[in-house]
Amino acid sequence: MTTVYDVPADRFIRTLAEELKTKPEIVPPDWAAFAKTGVHKEMPPEDPDWWFVRVASIMRRVYIDGPIGVERMRTFYGGKKDRGSKPSRFRKGSGSILRKSLQQLEAAGFIQHDKTGRRVSPEGVSFMDGVANRIVAGEAAKSAVPAEE
Repeated sequence: MTTVYDVPADRFIRTLAEELKTKPEIVPPDWAAFAKTGVHKEMPPEDPDWWFVRVASIMRRVYIDGPIGVERMRTFYGGKKDRGSKPSRFRKGSGSILRKSLQQLEAAGFIQHDKTGRRVSPEGVSFMDGVANRIVAGEAAKSAVPAEE
């Protein structure tokens, strides 16, 4: 069986984001159009579907690193803040975006929360492994078709 570990992250996150768009529990908050993703950023994201991509990335990160908490995930989504003539310094990413995303994933039944942190539920593992399996099956179908010359 194909798992999340067997698929390149960029392709998996993009496909998972498309799947999450169909879930009624996953919706961007009203403030998402104006919010930066951290204090180290100068502008909000330009992609109108950035919320779904971030939720997919968070879901993958919880699958790989879980159980994990919001504070530890903030460091993964952080970056260097440009401080002008002073040297750049690392700043953590937005905790609100992470919390709201994880709450939506919990409402959808993909993540469960306990005292050790958040981890992917069995339904979430099945859903994510199914997406990974479809990606690998799609690649196999493309390589099986001979190229016309």
